Amino acid sequence: MNQPEYRNWQLETDMDGVCWLTLDRVGESANSLSQEVLKELEQIVGGLESNKPKGLVLQSGKAGSFIVGADVREFDQVSSVEEAEGFIRDVHALFDRIEALPFPTVVTIDGFCLGGGLELSLCFDYRIALNNDRTRIGYPEVKLGIYPGFGGSARTTRHIGGLQAMPFMLSARMLRAHQAKGMGLVDQLVGTHGSLRWAARKAVLQGRKSKGPGLVGKLSNFGPVRKFLAGQMRKKTAAKAKPAHYPAPFEMIDAWEHHGDDFRQMLDEESTRVARLITGDTSRGLRRVFWLMENLKAQGKGVDFSPRRVHVIGAGVMGGDIAAWCVLQGMEVTLQDREMKYIEPALKRAGKLFARRLKTADRIAGAKSRLMADVEGRGVSRADVIIEAIFENLEAKQSLFQKVEAEARPDAVLATNTSAIPLRDIATVLERPQRLIGLHFFNPVAKMPLVEIVYEEDTDAGEVQRGAAFGNRINRFPLRVKSSPGFLVNRVLAQYMLKAFMILLERMVPKEAIDKAAENFGMPMGPVELADTVGLDVGMNVLGTLGGEDAAGEAELLKSYVESGKLGKKSGEGFYTWEKGKAKKDKGAVEGINLESLAEELMQPYFEECKACLADGIVEDRDAVDAGMIFGTGFAPFRGGPLFYLENSTETEE
Repeated sequence: MNQPEYRNWQLETDMDGVCWLTLDRVGESANSLSQEVLKELEQIVGGLESNKPKGLVLQSGKAGSFIVGADVREFDQVSSVEEAEGFIRDVHALFDRIEALPFPTVVTIDGFCLGGGLELSLCFDYRIALNNDRTRIGYPEVKLGIYPGFGGSARTTRHIGGLQAMPFMLSARMLRAHQAKGMGLVDQLVGTHGSLRWAARKAVLQGRKSKGPGLVGKLSNFGPVRKFLAGQMRKKTAAKAKPAHYPAPFEMIDAWEHHGDDFRQMLDEESTRVARLITGDTSRGLRRVFWLMENLKAQGKGVDFSPRRVHVIGAGVMGGDIAAWCVLQGMEVTLQDREMKYIEPALKRAGKLFARRLKTADRIAGAKSRLMADVEGRGVSRADVIIEAIFENLEAKQSLFQKVEAEARPDAVLATNTSAIPLRDIATVLERPQRLIGLHFFNPVAKMPLVEIVYEEDTDAGEVQRGAAFGNRINRFPLRVKSSPGFLVNRVLAQYMLKAFMILLERMVPKEAIDKAAENFGMPMGPVELADTVGLDVGMNVLGTLGGEDAAGEAELLKSYVESGKLGKKSGEGFYTWEKGKAKKDKGAVEGINLESLAEELMQPYFEECKACLADGIVEDRDAVDAGMIFGTGFAPFRGGPLFYLENSTETEE
């Protein structure tokens, strides 16, 4: 039988009458469900309904990738809620037709099966996945300010029960193949790519179907049980996000609570709720964050640099944690300090991090074997990347780099983690000063996803690119910034913190109110609590370097705490008293205070300094400013970045 030609799909029928449908989107490295792809699929389904093959197998023509979801780029083209809802209902109708096909249908999954890709696969009778490390199955939608809208919330809760389905969708968790099978989203695993086709053919010919939810899964969708579970989910979600800031998870919980036992009504709720969400400000802001993230990931790509060995000099909190993080990313790391007694605490902290992240004894042991104490500095001559993280003293850093340059390989990256000293001043002692770059990490290293790649006007561009490639290699977002006091993130943050301390010191506004105002705006933590978390000794040094004369009073305030041994969280007391890692707060201290007005006052210097950094050329463009502040300070992601927020809030006012 002659098959029609499609741009993105190939359709073949074998001698047994099994139809093989392959998605290979033209001009893209990964498959996504664009409008064009879906329109072609609709035509294909019409043909299948008429011709009725023996069975149907859906597969990907992209090596190591199935379907990554809908085409996010098209979301910004939606002009109204009505348009969005119409599109979603059309997709629902198409997926209903696929689910109703009168012959066995099977999906083979190799690589990423995300969002719309998973929703499409759930319309098929049976799912087979390749059980290797690159297979990932999940719903990332909540990270984009929506929830699964191509039938995902309805089909997933129906297929595996709300008890499993709802936390899975709410968390945006990515499952490995065996985890997805354990949950019931995948029916069969195979060990090799070549086995997928044979397993799929067998499944079609035997008419295999998914088993559906077990008794517990069915009961979790039952009215009284469902309402109880929804209440628990709502409380747990509210502890992490405010409904006003991130409405999508609460919308999904509400839809399931009221309609979780009615498949058609769940689909209808998807159409109206997701359409409203996708055109809202939160989704718009989070989509911008997604593209900012993709842009940062692209930094350093295409560079012929594959570092495997790292040497870190300075085993303090920053140096030790940088070393541990590099080990977690599979690298061999040597950690140097003056004596073993300075390295031992870093090794202990690393061991705790490995235990939390790696879980199993063999993986933990493997990580520990890749982190080596190196008092003599023998790792310098072998390292691909050398990172200096000693105390902030120019002469000490200069002396160190003179020695390191003489011992290091000519092709090794030389980097400093300084947060205050100009790169040019450190590099003056080097034979090749243009070789030195900054790799400025943020505390805590394991949680903060940004690393600033610092350069001077005369820094070798190739070294900057290799620094960015290293950032990607260790799973951190590399942001190129020009060397200047505070670079980007600390320069902005210093003015924000200074304002908070001024309000605290001069107006005696309770610290709890200051922090609550910032949190209500969308910051992950208030400035006073942040100062305690980072360390008041660190804050004192930052204000001393970046605050100028205007910060004299505030610097003295911090100095008084530091001299009395109150360093913040790490000493158990700072502005707050800390118990079990949490600050004790007087909730009544915020009463009677206009938190919205206070938030505006707090954020004003933050915004002004962002604009100044852009004007001074510290970073290349406004996207870089927004990315740096989101990933470096936790600026409210749903607002899309400080400059994006300013631009759009101005438009709204007009």
